[in-house]
Amino acid sequence: MSDIEIRTLDEAQWRESLGLFRAALHALPVTDEQWAVGRKSYEPGRTLGAFRGDTLAGTAFAWSSDLLVPGGGVLPMAAVTRVGVRSDQRRRGVLRELMRHQLIDAAERGEVFAALRPTEPVIYGRFGYGLATRGAKVVASPKNAAFRPEAPSGGQVRLVEPDEALAVMPGIYEREGRRRPGTIARPQYWWTVFYERAFAAAEHIILAVHSGPTGDDGYLMYRPTQGAAPGTNATLAVEDFVATTPDALYGLWRFLLGVDLVDEVTVWARPTDEPVEELLVDSRAITSRESRSDLWLRLVDVPRALAAREYGPGSVVIAVEDPLLPTNSGHYRITADGATRTTAPAELSLDVAVLAMLYLGTWRPQSLADVGRLRELVPGAAARADAVFAVREASWSGTFF
Repeated sequence: MSDIEIRTLDEAQWRESLGLFRAALHALPVTDEQWAVGRKSYEPGRTLGAFRGDTLAGTAFAWSSDLLVPGGGVLPMAAVTRVGVRSDQRRRGVLRELMRHQLIDAAERGEVFAALRPTEPVIYGRFGYGLATRGAKVVASPKNAAFRPEAPSGGQVRLVEPDEALAVMPGIYEREGRRRPGTIARPQYWWTVFYERAFAAAEHIILAVHSGPTGDDGYLMYRPTQGAAPGTNATLAVEDFVATTPDALYGLWRFLLGVDLVDEVTVWARPTDEPVEELLVDSRAITSRESRSDLWLRLVDVPRALAAREYGPGSVVIAVEDPLLPTNSGHYRITADGATRTTAPAELSLDVAVLAMLYLGTWRPQSLADVGRLRELVPGAAARADAVFAVREASWSGTFF
């Protein structure tokens, strides 16, 4: 019998939980000033603690969010973060118990998915998480960035102060930033962590809002860094870039690549199929494009998740195995008309982590079959599944949490 007890922590225990998480990342505890902001980022009832006796051995946290799936459906999701185990309590089953209880809690809340952005990706596959979206880190040299004459001209871009930014940016994100599968809701708690904390610490960040014919429709948050050597200019690191209309998207790119006294611009997370190079006369102004991991997804309610998204032509029967949430295990027939449980023989066999990789269309079933991540039980089934799970444009999240 396990000696680990999982409890829901109350407000008086949140700071200890955050201290444990920060220690797991080798970071200092929060100061009183930092905690004055940080405490506002906790959603009541969602912080778990793993105890061995009186010792808080580990912790895990989640925000209530939702996920946009292929076809436009929006389903509830747990955004998992602040997961950590004390260094002297590792390898004792603490993380497994935390993850198991958190998934059961998410299921009881009616959440169809859980998602996270792992510090150590190798850990989470055994809990049913799979890499579901990828993003592009794009590096550009402004001095070589001449725009093609036919490129969208964009609207107006203005710099804003923190108060205005927090008044307009959440609305822009919900209206304009959630058109691709994989994008998630950003609860108020997220804005506290990502923005209010930075404002309170007076960090050097720049905020720019784009306005088009219908009003504010995009924005940027970036950090400038002065050149390290004499004769070098600043670099800009873009940490939040929201826009999907062509005018907003390329208007913000024009703004970024037109800022004076800048040698390099790095945009940390854009969709992998965004044609930035094609915007420019000389594509070599984009000096680097690196594909990076984005959202790790866990299907908590497999029948509901499969029934909610749209599919391409064809059909396939898959066998899903989920040891942690066994009610998800079973056979599912997936066609262009939807997905349902079935007693028909399976044509593909996979675990729930691989299903997460397929769900948003980022990975092709045939490619995963070729490397042994799923088993093809009927010849040709993986190729048929490629068409079934295909999406119209690359899925992408773009939200770090």
